[in-house]
Amino acid sequence: MGLIDGILEPIYSGILGILMPPIAFLGRPINWLKAISNYGVTHSGGPNFAYDLCVNKISLEQRKKLDLSRWKTAYNGAEPIRAKTLEQFTEAFEISGFQAKYFYPCYGLAESTLMVTGGYRDKPPTQYQLDTEALGENKVKKATETTIKSKQFVSCGYPWLNTHIVIVNPQSLTLCLPHEVGEIWVSGDSIAQGYWNLPQATQHTFNAYLADSKQGSFLRTGDLGFIKDGELFITGRLKDVLIIKGENYYPQDIEETVAQSNAALRPNCGAAFSVAVDGIEKLIIVQEVERSYRKKLDFDKVVGDICQAVMREYDLLIYDLILIQTGSLPKTSSGKIQRQACRQQYLENTLHKLTETITNPALGKNRI
Repeated sequence: MGLIDGILEPIYSGILGILMPPIAFLGRPINWLKAISNYGVTHSGGPNFAYDLCVNKISLEQRKKLDLSRWKTAYNGAEPIRAKTLEQFTEAFEISGFQAKYFYPCYGLAESTLMVTGGYRDKPPTQYQLDTEALGENKVKKATETTIKSKQFVSCGYPWLNTHIVIVNPQSLTLCLPHEVGEIWVSGDSIAQGYWNLPQATQHTFNAYLADSKQGSFLRTGDLGFIKDGELFITGRLKDVLIIKGENYYPQDIEETVAQSNAALRPNCGAAFSVAVDGIEKLIIVQEVERSYRKKLDFDKVVGDICQAVMREYDLLIYDLILIQTGSLPKTSSGKIQRQACRQQYLENTLHKLTETITNPALGKNRI
């Protein structure tokens, strides 16, 4: 996103592009919005966490001094896009001239030389309320008044130019039915030729064919989603989905529940994954603690709040819960959680634990 949209596109089109080191934003999130305000920026964006950080770290007095009225395309390229992020940012920065219709949810990846889908300017993002129990069975079912648990999903827009998208069962490699969640496969002129000097990875990722019709070749994105009325909705990453007792759980949902369970926990700074224990997949939670709470942390209450919240929302027992130091969770350069890297650190016992104690709620005791 940064290279193609932030650097190459301004050079190609001859428009003004403002560059900022990531650390300048992470250290002071207002730097990003100040640049948008001062330069009259019309197009800028980032993943969910960037908007969340602005909401949490920029004061009302600072917001009053910003002019975001010229920001016409605030793209959000995180997948899946959180409806709550859009709502909270719009509410917080309405005083700065920002409007909900400026949000531009989209979907892309480097292998497609960025953009795959996007919406229309001045059209609010489409949202769809799903039954989460059906979603656990890879079914797309609209929530009703009688639905017990549901979640709001945000559209990433439509395919552009000659981009073609199919939703595929990742096991059978056949097309999913319209009401099913599957892996997103993409074809079109923007798809790259492959990975440099990695022929096996290139063959697997860039040369996929449908098993029954032999249609192809497609790029396997590794992302899960569905298409509704021509718009793409992202539900999660194939390799990150947790399968526990035959049910599918999306880690980002569990991570959000954990972060909201106690004020001492840092938002967007936790990872949920599973490991096999005696052949059975168990839930593991790794979560950062706010720096200001480190010396006054009520360890037992935090652990209890997390376990109760996860049990209440998902009927799941946490096998292991590790609280780690601020800023130590593995993330990409754009701030996305690296769950597999975190899982590897957990298995290697190299996490930056807040204390030497790892709480194992499932066993009802602590282990050192």
